[in-house]
Amino acid sequence: MNETREYEERILTVGVDLGNTDFDIESSMDELEELIKAANGHVIERVIQKRYSIDAANYIGKGKAVEIKNYCFELDIDTVVFNDELSPAQIRNLEDIIERKIIDRTNLILDIFAKRATSKEGKLQVKLAQLKYRLPRLVGMRKYLSREGGGIGTRGPGEMKLETDRRHILREIDRIEAQLKGMEKVRKVKRKQRLDSNLPVVALVGYTNAGKSTLLNKIIECREDYDSSKKVYVYDMLFATLDTSLRKAQLPNGQDFLVTDTVGFVSKLPTKLVEAFKGTLEEIKFADVLLHVVDSSNLDLDLQLKTTIDILEEMEVLDKPIITVFNKMDMIDVEQLIYDNKFVNKKVFISAKDGTNMDVLFEMIQDSLPVEYKKVTMLIPYSSQSLLSNILDNYVVDEMKHEENGTRIVVDLNMIDYEKYFEYVIDR
Repeated sequence: MNETREYEERILTVGVDLGNTDFDIESSMDELEELIKAANGHVIERVIQKRYSIDAANYIGKGKAVEIKNYCFELDIDTVVFNDELSPAQIRNLEDIIERKIIDRTNLILDIFAKRATSKEGKLQVKLAQLKYRLPRLVGMRKYLSREGGGIGTRGPGEMKLETDRRHILREIDRIEAQLKGMEKVRKVKRKQRLDSNLPVVALVGYTNAGKSTLLNKIIECREDYDSSKKVYVYDMLFATLDTSLRKAQLPNGQDFLVTDTVGFVSKLPTKLVEAFKGTLEEIKFADVLLHVVDSSNLDLDLQLKTTIDILEEMEVLDKPIITVFNKMDMIDVEQLIYDNKFVNKKVFISAKDGTNMDVLFEMIQDSLPVEYKKVTMLIPYSSQSLLSNILDNYVVDEMKHEENGTRIVVDLNMIDYEKYFEYVIDR
């Protein structure tokens, strides 16, 4: 990815440990640091405060806020990033005490999405989420939004200046929502065309940077008529791609299917962002099989697994066939993997990079699809050669022989086509 290198802001991160045994604060702070790197920031120091509850006024205690102010002076800190979403009042109060730019996790993720979005729809979706996030926070953020150059947390809707008023933002939100509704209509038309084609759909879901795009590329490579121009963009960073890609792939039995990837997930994914990308994420609901892709080399496997399962549960799609794909096995031995089995049912261990166990994955996809196949012998008259061409385009034919009355073939037909072409079946 050719990105212009920006000045790296010096960052201090802040998190609160509430003593929740299901939540690892250090892992969450590590992830926050990776997000900051993706936004081109440099973490200088980390502060974690143990508390029984979040402070309503300052998120952390006032004394701790003063302590952080001193750290910022001593370490020449530009920005303080908090590991949770802050209320408008908390942002204002922390700015007054610490006297530095205050960014929360939500704003940080929105900032990265604004940087990565490339399609018109993706840019509009991110902008909508940013506007809805910033609307109640204008007072607290105005002194920083009015600066030229901005920095982390100020990308997006035009680096809104001090004079930006509430009515203007509301009008902009209405305008964007109207545009997105128009794009949603187009998406529904395309979706109907896909459903009418009877091709099964496999969706790749999972944590950001788990290797979904690399896996998609490896899956489509297995087509007999593989076209390298259909490969999707791959880069080793969080949220490298935001736009949904749809490609045609082929099962071992020759049946075509569609494979689509989706925007990567992350823990504490902003609700407004999920809402903004709702139309895009809805494609998951129309998939026949979900491939839950996991970065096996990541030390926080359970965090990845739980985050994705929670989002899929929220989308009400856990009743679909789900295959957990432990990717990047070229970087770790299977004996070293430690994960919570309650998040995993069917599973396969692969390397999308070098192709390890891709044959196993394909067999699992084929077995999981709700389409049944039947081996039949067909006699297709020479007057119906368009039918023969269609079968040859969509299936691997086991046998083919040209006879006096037509072409005899042996093929595994899915049950939909079996019913459609029943009159040509002579042995079943």
